[in-house]
Amino acid sequence: MNKKTFTVLLVLAFALILSFGCAKKEVAPPTDPQEISAEERARLAEEERRRELERQALEEKRLQEERMAREREMDQKQYQDVVDEILASRIHFDFDSYELKPEARSSLQKIAEHMKRFNNLRLVIEGHCDERGTAEYNLALGERRARAAYEFLILLGVESARMQIISYGEERPLDPRSNETAWALNRRAEFKVLQ
Repeated sequence: MNKKTFTVLLVLAFALILSFGCAKKEVAPPTDPQEISAEERARLAEEERRRELERQALEEKRLQEERMAREREMDQKQYQDVVDEILASRIHFDFDSYELKPEARSSLQKIAEHMKRFNNLRLVIEGHCDERGTAEYNLALGERRARAAYEFLILLGVESARMQIISYGEERPLDPRSNETAWALNRRAEFKVLQ
C-alpha cells in the first residue's frame, strides 16, 4: 500500500469517527414532571387547552348541523301539512252572494296565519258558482267571491303580491247534480298553492 492511499484511508477513517461522535442525539422530553420547567409546563398546558377547545368547537359544529338538519326536516313537514290544510279549505256562499260567512272568516284567518308563518306561500283563490244564472253572470259572481276572500286576507296582513284570483263560474262543479245540496256545495271559493 502506498503512502497516498494510506493517508486517504486514514483521513476517511478519522472523518467517519468524527461523524459518529458528532451525531445529534434525540433527546426525549423528560417524563418526570419535576424535570419540566415552569415555562414548558405552561406551554404544554396551553397546547392541551387549545386542542380541547378545537375538539369542543368541532363537536359543537357537528351538533349544530344535526340540529339544523332536523329543523329543516320538521319545517318541510310542517310546510307540507300547511299546504295540505290550505288545499282542503273551502269557503261557501249563499245563493247570489259573495258575502263572507263567519265560518268563512274563520277559515281565512287560519290561512292568513299560515301565510304569515311561511313567507314563501303563494295562493290562487278560485271563485265558483252553481249552475243557475248565465255563464257571464256566474263568471262575474265567481270573481267577486274570490275577491272577497282575497281582500279579507289582505285585511289580515297577507301581502297582495302573494295572491291571485280566478273565476271559473259554473264550469267546475263539486257536485254535478241539479238540487239544493249540490248548488250549496258548488257556491264556493277554493285555494291552490303556487309552488
